[in-house]
Amino acid sequence: MGMLTESKFHVLAVDDSLFDRKMIERLLQKSSCQVTTVDSGSKALEFLGLKETNGPNALETHQEVEINLIITDYCMPGMTGYDLLKKVKESAAFRSIPVVIMSSENVPARISRCLEEGAEEFFLKPVKLADVTKLKPHMMKTKLKKEVEKPSEEEHVALQKPEESLVVEILPLNQELESEQQEPMLSSGNKRKALEEVISTERTRPKYNDIKSLV
Repeated sequence: MGMLTESKFHVLAVDDSLFDRKMIERLLQKSSCQVTTVDSGSKALEFLGLKETNGPNALETHQEVEINLIITDYCMPGMTGYDLLKKVKESAAFRSIPVVIMSSENVPARISRCLEEGAEEFFLKPVKLADVTKLKPHMMKTKLKKEVEKPSEEEHVALQKPEESLVVEILPLNQELESEQQEPMLSSGNKRKALEEVISTERTRPKYNDIKSLV
């Protein structure tokens, strides 16, 4: 329980019915979730930071809110749950957030349309605690995705270590090769010097001897 309270899943619940909002809020809180409730699709977009404008940019992102799941009613005045789903999936910043649709009407065509558009689940009202427990795996995806995108410092160091050790191994090898190359060069130079000295002494000696014999 302590683990869940430290890092609670944050759910945005959208429903125009106050009664339904209270119901879903209680169910989610029982599952140790942090809940934000709004009564319309446009307010949900505002909360996310997707502000609808009539200008050239239909949606403007002006803030970042960490939401692990959106659960919305299908039938709402102004913007339906399906419209909200589409807006979320069209947004680069929020398209990875799982969206769940709720409806009091069991309409197969509506259900399949929402699932095709990217909804994770379609719940029939009244939503039960058993339904809410199905949401945890979807919320886990957002948590895991963040961890994958941002590797820890330990992982970063572990990734760097093989490269560093490779450099350390290569350097002594290069030094050994350089020293090996230098030694023969020096020895051959010394040999050359010695040969030159021998040749020069040998050259002068006969001449000196010749002169001596002549005298």
